[in-house]
Amino acid sequence: MEARMNLYKLVPGAYDAMKHLQNFVDTLGVDHTIAELIKIRASQLNGCVFCLNMHTRDARKQGETEQRIYALSAWEEAPYYTDRERAALALTEAITLVSSTHVPDSVYNEALKVFTPEEIGKIIMNIVIINSWNRIAVSTRTQPVDNL
Repeated sequence: MEARMNLYKLVPGAYDAMKHLQNFVDTLGVDHTIAELIKIRASQLNGCVFCLNMHTRDARKQGETEQRIYALSAWEEAPYYTDRERAALALTEAITLVSSTHVPDSVYNEALKVFTPEEIGKIIMNIVIINSWNRIAVSTRTQPVDNL
């Protein structure tokens, strides 16, 4: 598949605006493992090969295991994730698929069992930014970079 366009060249300032938000989100202090799991799971749901390539590599560099990365699409059945990771993954799925889930109270209430409202807000921002990156990369057919 070929890239459709380079959005950042066609719309100057778009990358800078996104990167500014990403930098802000990165300062929120969400656990690095949870942040990478969010990025990978949202990217799986959105079919974003560019982000999957990037974030599975990033997760491995941070010590994530192959087993947990491979099982992520079946996290609900897999015994490899903590209660906090599971709650973050459930939020990730509900928010990524918001048009069909409307983020049910049950998902939010489960997250409240292991996170404070402030932590949930920070996790939501992590989910929002990766979904934004995914939507840009998928719609422009941004190709994975092999030398990350």
